[in-house]
Amino acid sequence: MSLHSRMLVGFVAGTVLGLAANLWFADAGWLDVLTTYVADPVGQLFLRLLFMLVIPLVFSALVLGVVEIGNPRSLGRIGGRTLVWILAVTLVAVTIGLVLVNLLKPGHGIPPELGRELIEQSGDRAGQIAAGREQVSGLAVLLNIVPRNPVAAAANGDLIAIMFFALMFGIAATVVRSEGTRSFVGAMQGVYDICLKLIGWVIELAPWAVAALLFGITAKLGFDVLRQLAWFVGTVLLALSVHFFVVFPLLLRLFGGMSPLAFFRGAQPALLTAFSTSSSSATLPTTLKVAEEALGVPRRVARFVCTLGATANMNGTALFEGVTVLFLAQFFGVELSLFQQALVLVLCLMGGIGAAGVPGGSLPVIAMILAMFGIPPEGIGLILGVDRLLDMCRTVVNVGGDMVGSVVIARYEPEQAAEESA
Repeated sequence: MSLHSRMLVGFVAGTVLGLAANLWFADAGWLDVLTTYVADPVGQLFLRLLFMLVIPLVFSALVLGVVEIGNPRSLGRIGGRTLVWILAVTLVAVTIGLVLVNLLKPGHGIPPELGRELIEQSGDRAGQIAAGREQVSGLAVLLNIVPRNPVAAAANGDLIAIMFFALMFGIAATVVRSEGTRSFVGAMQGVYDICLKLIGWVIELAPWAVAALLFGITAKLGFDVLRQLAWFVGTVLLALSVHFFVVFPLLLRLFGGMSPLAFFRGAQPALLTAFSTSSSSATLPTTLKVAEEALGVPRRVARFVCTLGATANMNGTALFEGVTVLFLAQFFGVELSLFQQALVLVLCLMGGIGAAGVPGGSLPVIAMILAMFGIPPEGIGLILGVDRLLDMCRTVVNVGGDMVGSVVIARYEPEQAAEESA
């Protein structure tokens, strides 16, 4: 069986077994032991192996991407198109979310006593997220793009700062043409090749890890939390589905010159990895591999667009943030004018770009936006029970957006256009 088929089997097996265990053995002691000491450690080991490779992969991929792009004019062209893509497609995603939440009004259907109960159940974590909202500010995000200490940024997993440092290194390596820089670029190519080889070994564990991760999640959550917040979950999933199954195929067909079916068939390994890990950063190794080998994106474009997109191109995250803010506004009875909702759209657009590409990375941003509009930030506890599932789904949209973007941007590069016309 192919890798993505084995991952799909693991996905289905983990989900079905987890739901069955929650349905029939929810209070059994052995189930808690199984999830705590077997399923969770297997899944976490897989995630740690992927995260272990993110920093060297991001740095080497961006340096090589910039060097291979070559002259500053080409770099500016690809960078400019990537920025336009991120802003335009994320704007479409947030608009879809805001329109649907206004039409369906999921926040009006939850009884106040049930809301209070859910918030109390998540009290500690919700309080921590709400208290940490002051750490997220536009000025701080802007300043932190430039790291004081690249090594400390790498140790803290600050991918935006690492990307900036790698871009500067790549630009300088392009300008300084010496024997030393050629050796440096060769070393970066060696680091990148080693990362890809290690990724190949790690991904062989993916079917087992996917099964373990999904078993642990579904065995703990079951259907109860989904039933309690079904209208909110349904609104988010509908909005994500419209963006993923309608907007992306249209963009692929109109601007990418690729069959949507061919895209989804080739992108399966990356999309399944995104769903199981809930992390764009952890999925990046697979995203790069799929973009180059299965989707035929030129290596220099894939390295630049997908690596940058793993942190900056968060369509699904921005959409989720917009839906959640308006959902909680409806629940607490806070009326937001059309202008305020437009402001929410802009904040979600910026928040999607700045959100960390790790599980739950958007929650502090949501808390900050809630506080700005007088909505109790502690209300975020209302959705914490279902956030893991929704995080998995929005990560699929984030990663899919990176790969669609790489296909579209590659099509308008001179070399690619020349090959198609020939």
